[in-house]
Amino acid sequence: MMGIQVAYILASVLFILGLKGLSHPRTAVRGNLTGAIGMLIAIVATLLDKNIISYEYILVGTLAGSVAGALFALKVKMTAMPQMVALFNGFGGAASVLVAGAVLSESLLRGGEGGMQFLVATAASGLIGAVTFWGSLVAFGKLQGLITEKPVRYTGEQVVKVLIFLLALYGAYRTTEGKGNVEWYWIASGVGSLLGILLTIPIGGADMPIVIALLNAYSGMAAAATGFVLNNSILIISGALVGASGVFLTKIMCDAMNRSLPNVLFGGVGKVVESIKADDIYGGKVKATTPEEVAMLLKMARRVVFVPGYGMAVARAQTPVRILTEAMEKDGIEVEFGIHPVAGRMPGHMNVLLAEENISYDKLKEMEAINDTFAQTDVVIVIGANDVVNPLARESSGTPISGMPILNVDKARTVVVIKRSLAPGFAGIPNPLFAADNTLMLFDDAKKAMENLVKAYREAA
Repeated sequence: MMGIQVAYILASVLFILGLKGLSHPRTAVRGNLTGAIGMLIAIVATLLDKNIISYEYILVGTLAGSVAGALFALKVKMTAMPQMVALFNGFGGAASVLVAGAVLSESLLRGGEGGMQFLVATAASGLIGAVTFWGSLVAFGKLQGLITEKPVRYTGEQVVKVLIFLLALYGAYRTTEGKGNVEWYWIASGVGSLLGILLTIPIGGADMPIVIALLNAYSGMAAAATGFVLNNSILIISGALVGASGVFLTKIMCDAMNRSLPNVLFGGVGKVVESIKADDIYGGKVKATTPEEVAMLLKMARRVVFVPGYGMAVARAQTPVRILTEAMEKDGIEVEFGIHPVAGRMPGHMNVLLAEENISYDKLKEMEAINDTFAQTDVVIVIGANDVVNPLARESSGTPISGMPILNVDKARTVVVIKRSLAPGFAGIPNPLFAADNTLMLFDDAKKAMENLVKAYREAA
């Protein structure tokens, strides 16, 4: 027994070291491996400690999960990774619901010996897990384009959510009555499922990075509660670590948008603001350009900054971006990348895509580190980004992104925006940057535009 606890302590230490490693791109791979080793130790220790009825079923489940995981790892594109993260969060919540429900049923068959702590943990696991699972499915649907990315709002929605929440709490309370009530457990989980849908459906695509981080926190809390159900210390510790890291990441994302979590959950960012007319901003002011013209600008530049967005990810334009970066650096041009914390659809999305191309981590600059340097930048190339460079964010009110810190690309000498059209971003508002005096619009698919730009740069004198 002592050996099992030592193994759990070792696994916990590895989890903590793994999370620390994941905090920086340079150590992320090592951190991921460290956490995986910790999980392997925890699983092996648990299997040796408990009285397992059927190792055959465990082996079948392990093989099935391994095959599914390998297929996802090989087939899922990096642009779809946010959807996968949402599903992973959801699967964690679903596992908590099923495990807690099974243990409660087994406890009642044995006469109900769990006690109040066991029952409260069971109710919490079912409720939080259900919210996580169905909320994650809605997030997946929004990210995958299966349902609208815009907020789905309706009259009296806040009152409805409060009533559903109170009903879920009542179901959780009834679950803890006597020696436990499995029927009320499933009712509470069902109501929690509805609550998960209602909490996520009003949130727009612009807030998906925050939603993913929050759902990650939910899945950790559900896992920790399940640890109390099973009286398993390593599950409690790992769940608490995941929950805490998700909460901190959620706060970081909210701070990056200068918004509170209640505003994210109930504000409905993404609703089109009718008072802001695109024609009033763009009319007669937008200047189109060509790859050849941009290439000439780059040849004369001393410092160039790329600002990637989700459009780069969708078009898979990171490869020609890397090729152009290498070509410019050979000519002695300083090249860096300005990364907004909520660029893309999940935290660190742009960093991962660029790191896959072996672009040096030193070139990836966070918003706070690079904002003051845009005034000394000759050319900024914005690839598929919109809201994170929208000057309307500097206004104190009146737009969904008012007050959100942005990348100050409009301070550069020349801004080149690569975009298919003048369509608004997730926030649903036009972008005055596109009509600025120092902005040139290169209308095209991001990958095609970058490939043409690479060709034009190589051919330029």
